[in-house]
Amino acid sequence: TALVVRFLTKRFIGDYEANTGALYSRKFTIDGEQISLQVQDTPFVSLEDDTESICCQEQINRSIYWADGFVFVYSITDYESYRVLRPLHQHIRRIHPNANIPLLLMANKGDLLRARQVSSKEGLQLATELGGTYYEVSARENCEGVHEAFQQLCQEVSRMIGSCNGEKRRGLHLVRPKSPNMQDLKRRLKQALSSKGKSATTL
Repeated sequence: TALVVRFLTKRFIGDYEANTGALYSRKFTIDGEQISLQVQDTPFVSLEDDTESICCQEQINRSIYWADGFVFVYSITDYESYRVLRPLHQHIRRIHPNANIPLLLMANKGDLLRARQVSSKEGLQLATELGGTYYEVSARENCEGVHEAFQQLCQEVSRMIGSCNGEKRRGLHLVRPKSPNMQDLKRRLKQALSSKGKSATTL
């Protein structure tokens, strides 16, 4: 959620509501052309106990069906968040076995190097294995890095859609959600700012 908020609003707020899987939209300019971008902030994905299979909500499966690109996020301070990405990618490939869908691998919390559990080398190796682009960022401290990463993914998605000549991917069974907007995000930002003003908690 912190990365999505950074990308859409350029702001960082330390406290967020629990991730509700909200869908947001904004206008974005790619190579001089304005596009309508929809960002699905999906709920957390975890591994089932003692297995390499993921446990995810049905909402995530619906998002996978209509997505034109994927952002895989893990924390460099949490190896388990990194370990879930390979099984998640395998899950996506089962849904889209033949699709060449752009993938961005984002290693977050790049400002917490002393607590690092996942090396940059491991992140880069995984991105190469999955056929994606790798960025190590800090949602707290590096708005430019987050924006650059998302922009590159948007460029890849734009090129992919253009090369398809408007044809839909085969196997797309679910309709893309309609009429997303920024109202919920603005409400969450307002609540977070209000809470921050009332609390002396250090970020």
